[in-house]
Amino acid sequence: MPELPEVETIKRELEQVLIGKKITDVIVKQPKVIREPGKDGFIKGLKGATIKNIIRKAKLLILELSSGKSLTIHLKMTGQLVYPGSGKVSRVSFKLSDGKLLDFNDQRLFAELRLVDDWRALKFVRELGPEPFDITPEQFQAMLANKKTKIKPLIMDQQFISGIGNLYAAETLFRAKISPLRPASSLTEREKGLLFKEIKDTLKEAIKHGGSSVDQYVRSTGKPGNYAKYHRVYDRLGKPCPVCKTPIKRIALGGRGTYFCPKCQR
Repeated sequence: MPELPEVETIKRELEQVLIGKKITDVIVKQPKVIREPGKDGFIKGLKGATIKNIIRKAKLLILELSSGKSLTIHLKMTGQLVYPGSGKVSRVSFKLSDGKLLDFNDQRLFAELRLVDDWRALKFVRELGPEPFDITPEQFQAMLANKKTKIKPLIMDQQFISGIGNLYAAETLFRAKISPLRPASSLTEREKGLLFKEIKDTLKEAIKHGGSSVDQYVRSTGKPGNYAKYHRVYDRLGKPCPVCKTPIKRIALGGRGTYFCPKCQR
């Protein structure tokens, strides 16, 4: 699933090419991805609207329109936004005033498109925890106080802190030398501070390299992100730890595959 760095990459790229363009037509090939309103209302509400602003909220992408409404896009597992698109594999294509297409692709049909009056009122948005870039180290440490949940599922919990998924949780914990199996309450103040630093540093580095192209993620240009080659543990089962050369392990934790170094991470 695209996480904060991938969605931020798409947001920054689309800002450069979409703002000020009008949506002249909407071609819906798979209505299932439209969650609200229905297909006809979705098309009618978008045609003729100009894209005024593009926002990212956690893993959600928001296109604010001249009509006062917003198009929200949650890419989920396999969603893609490609500009200019070809329309060949799109589930929905948005024809723009420059004659080009913005293609929304989604192989597994898990993604969600919505046309809403107020994206801030969405239940999913209202329940989001703060983003790592919006809090201080002291606030993060206070958030962890008395949390008995294992640290990896906790930092993946979007209601606790938003934007971090399985990939960046694994990478962050390795960099902080913290076992994913540790209860959050067991972390020392030093470890909490280091974890918060590594969360922000890892996300910034991933954004710099256009995100991680694992599974179906591509940038808005259709090209892959380059951060996967910098992964230290994620998807590296059996390969040597870049620090101590111990083989990377994979376990199931919270229903997700978890990669870590059993020697470096304590």
